[in-house]
Amino acid sequence: MARWRQRIGAERLEVLLAESLAAAQRGGAVEEKHLRRVTIDTTVQPKAVTHPADSKLLHRGIEILVRLARRHGVRLRQSYRRVAKRAKREAAKLIHAGRRRQAERQVRRLRTWLGRLLRDIGRKVAGDAVAEAAFAGPLGLIARLLRQRREDRGRDKLYSLHAPEVECIGKGKAQARYEFGVKVSVATTNAVAPGGQFVLGARALPGNPYDGHTLAAQIAQTERLTGVGIERAYVDRGYRGHDADKARVFVTGQKRRSAA
Repeated sequence: MARWRQRIGAERLEVLLAESLAAAQRGGAVEEKHLRRVTIDTTVQPKAVTHPADSKLLHRGIEILVRLARRHGVRLRQSYRRVAKRAKREAAKLIHAGRRRQAERQVRRLRTWLGRLLRDIGRKVAGDAVAEAAFAGPLGLIARLLRQRREDRGRDKLYSLHAPEVECIGKGKAQARYEFGVKVSVATTNAVAPGGQFVLGARALPGNPYDGHTLAAQIAQTERLTGVGIERAYVDRGYRGHDADKARVFVTGQKRRSAA
């Protein structure tokens, strides 16, 4: 599904959603009055990534470079695959046992071996345009991984090598303090239609922007997909100071709020 979504792109996905809503209207599952009042909120779309432990990321980088080198015929001075697998396993065991200092020693070894592989491959593909193009992306990600430290924060922090766009987003909930993924904005019908509640719009929000700064674009997308102007948009307090028309946006806690 992920590859299929990437192939058709966001524009064609919007066309599919618009046609689904049009079919629901033709079938009587939702009426135009249900499309005038919407609820909008943001959440985290989790990515299929494991918890980004340092040892796991460094070991994954070694696996990727060794596989690419074998595929393109680059003869390595040493692959470190066997010892890296053992070091990753030892780091996990030591962390579980509460021996953090000994575990850090294994992580430093993995970082050293990955740096050696990076420099070895960089020297051997220099001057070969085809090989340089094939290794450019992975080598850039590995160099970025080696530069970062555990205390680093922000958008440049790398949490996954196969999905570098993943961000650590705090949710502030007891059951999920933070999640690894991308923030998304979703608009739904406020009242339950004959066919149930419908998703009227959805947008990915890379970079974890402030909710209030995404409201106007979400309302515009929803009106574009449904062809109906929005009379009221109900949002939570995370949208205070939003960038949309204040006359039709109802924020939780306002004195003018209705029962909805």
